[in-house]
Amino acid sequence: MKSNDAYSRLVEHGVKPSVQRLAIMDYLLTHFTHPTVDDIYKALHPIIPTLSKTTVYNTLRLFADHHVAQMISVDDHHICYDGDMSPHAHFYCNQCGRIHDLQLTTTPQADQRFLQEGHLVDMVQVYYRGICKECRKQGKTN
Repeated sequence: MKSNDAYSRLVEHGVKPSVQRLAIMDYLLTHFTHPTVDDIYKALHPIIPTLSKTTVYNTLRLFADHHVAQMISVDDHHICYDGDMSPHAHFYCNQCGRIHDLQLTTTPQADQRFLQEGHLVDMVQVYYRGICKECRKQGKTN
């Protein structure tokens, strides 16, 4: 069930694979919905009954710390995760709350390290807020 991609990603970034970590990484690599801790827990708990929300939370934090996945903080109450580490931006819809990936030619390289004014930058996140095209089509423009 676990993809070789999940195993390879963890090993390449110095994260020791475990059943839970492989399942969570595989979920991120196969679900492009920018899931929250709760989303991942609800999806995987029936498959791994011993899985706890704390384990999911701690694993996702570990992934973010090791640049295995991105932690996207839209606001203090909406934190989600993205397994796509390629350079891209995010768009948050104020109406439906969905997050969409945006491929932009001017998106900064998230994995490129460089010095800028003496600071070492190891991650850049770009996101936009507004109303997505689906909500606009449905007339949800409050």
